Amino acid sequence: MRPPHPLTSWLERIVEPTAGEYAAIARLSAEVRSLPADQPLRRLGEEAGSAFLVLEGILCASKPAEGDKHQIVAFFVPGDLPDLEALHLGRSGQDIAAITACRLAVLGHAELRALCAAEPRIAALLWRATLVAASVSREWVVNTGHRSAVAALAHLFCELSTRLEAIGLARGGACDLPLTQTHLSRATGLSLVHVNRSLQELRRRGLLSLGNGRLAIHDWAGLAALGGFEAGYLHLPRPRWMAA
Repeated sequence: MRPPHPLTSWLERIVEPTAGEYAAIARLSAEVRSLPADQPLRRLGEEAGSAFLVLEGILCASKPAEGDKHQIVAFFVPGDLPDLEALHLGRSGQDIAAITACRLAVLGHAELRALCAAEPRIAALLWRATLVAASVSREWVVNTGHRSAVAALAHLFCELSTRLEAIGLARGGACDLPLTQTHLSRATGLSLVHVNRSLQELRRRGLLSLGNGRLAIHDWAGLAALGGFEAGYLHLPRPRWMAA
C-alpha cells in the first residue's frame, strides 16, 4: 500500500480533508531527504525553488549579528514548514540548519503554487501557517527584549513543550529536547553565563530539569507564570482526536 503523502498528515492536523484535496495532494511530488545534525539546509539570500516539511528532528533559523555571532530567530519541529515565505518571495530571508538529524519532505514551489491555485482552502491554510510564524516571531521579540533571563528561558521552554505536545512528542511536560546552552543563548540573546545561572535558578525553584537531551517540567503553572506564557499566539489547532 502506498504511504500517505507527507502534506496529507500536515493537513489532517488542522482540518478534515475533502476527497478532492486528498487527490490533489497525492499528485504532488515529495522527495524525502535526510539532513545530518549541524548541517545547513538553506542560506540567507539563497534562491529557493522548494519548500520543506519537517518530518523528524529539530531545525533552527538564524540571522547574522555583530561579528561572527548568530541570533536564533525560530525553532522548527515536526509538522513545521520552514521558510514558507520563500514560496512567493523567491529567496530565503534567514539561515536554516539542522540541530539534530532530520528527515524532510521536499516540495517544489511550482507544484505548490499550482496546488494552491487548484485548492483554495489549502492555499489559505499555507497562508495561515505563514501568519502563525509571524505571530510566534513577534512573541520572540518580546521575549528577547523585555523579559528577564529566567523569564525568557521559562517562556521558551513553555513554548517548545506546548508545540511538541500538540504533535504527540511531549506528554505531561516531559519531552526530548536536545538543545545545548549555546542554542539557548543564541535563541534568547543571553550570554552563556546568564543561561547557566538561569537554568540553575529554574532548577532551584523546582520548576524544571534539563539534561541528557531531555526536558521535564515539574511545575507547569509556576513556569508559565514566571515566563508570562499564554499559548494563544501559537494558534495551535485543537487535535482532531481531542475534538472527537
